Amino acid sequence: METIQDVQTGTSTQAEHDKLTSAEQGKLWATYIGNTMSVCVLSYMANHVEDKEIKMVLQNALHLSGQFIKSLKEIFTQEKYPIPVGFTKEDVDITAPRLFEDDFYLHYLKYVAKAGISLYGIAIPLVTRTDIRQFFTNCIDQTVKLINLVNTVLIKKGLMVKPPYIPYPETVDFIDKHSYSHGFFGRVRPLQALEITHLYDNIENNATSKAVLIGFSQVAKSNQSKAYFRRGLEIATKHYDTFSTIMQEDGLTAPPIIDQLVTTSTVSPFSDRLMLFHKLDMYAVRIRAYGNAISMCARHDVLAKYGRLLVEVGNYVEDGANILISHGWLEQPPQAIDRDALTSNRK
Repeated sequence: METIQDVQTGTSTQAEHDKLTSAEQGKLWATYIGNTMSVCVLSYMANHVEDKEIKMVLQNALHLSGQFIKSLKEIFTQEKYPIPVGFTKEDVDITAPRLFEDDFYLHYLKYVAKAGISLYGIAIPLVTRTDIRQFFTNCIDQTVKLINLVNTVLIKKGLMVKPPYIPYPETVDFIDKHSYSHGFFGRVRPLQALEITHLYDNIENNATSKAVLIGFSQVAKSNQSKAYFRRGLEIATKHYDTFSTIMQEDGLTAPPIIDQLVTTSTVSPFSDRLMLFHKLDMYAVRIRAYGNAISMCARHDVLAKYGRLLVEVGNYVEDGANILISHGWLEQPPQAIDRDALTSNRK
């Protein structure tokens, strides 16, 4: 099976003159933090995996994150830009007992690769420097190769539930009824393809998130972290059930839960800081996923559910950030000049 190639960064005379824009700083910073976290998590997983094919995919993903970090350090050094702390060997114990079964690793890689594609895909149109644009282009190219590799192995092992089939339309048609958007009263139309697509995606994400949260709640060291993860598990379960019910009402299959792929270990392989940031980060990505779903949904009843659940996710992310801040664990992203603070200092 083809392995993923090393990331190559380009050079440009433009890079010698233009400073990094706010968009470039923000996305480079987020990419560094996220991939240092991934190296910790994937190093632990790679130390326990037994299945040879899954091990190969994990090693590819781990190598890829390492290459991204190497390229980012080169960019930061060239710019005389402070290298973020991110996550280090202090945040992981790769010798801790196995927390997840091998099959889970494929679902997890798909889960985090989606987040990576979203991060890099948004960056590319906003980046103006040639070398930075080339970096993110390589990032998204290699991450797409990774998720294709993950899907290939998932399908080969019979672990992927495909999105449901719907009939081909018999003719090209146009909407001629205002009731197309209705969903609360009267006859409710069946879900259309794009609505199904985003429901399926969000069900799949919540199924993986549930398993991660079960594991994290078992091994977290502090009661505050445990409580936060249990709350996240309740949210993920509720959202999984809500979206699955919408699909089932139209006779459509939904991705199954994968809770059974979590072991009974209570020994933490990760610091509470890493686990809290992980869920904060992934739930922040969930906000974007729900927003995308809303933009493609025309049924009022489904839109209303997305709206309510989106608020719940937003509150959860805010509370997670507050926990990290209270412990001094949340690294500050690049930000604009605080003029009020400068004025106060002068006084």
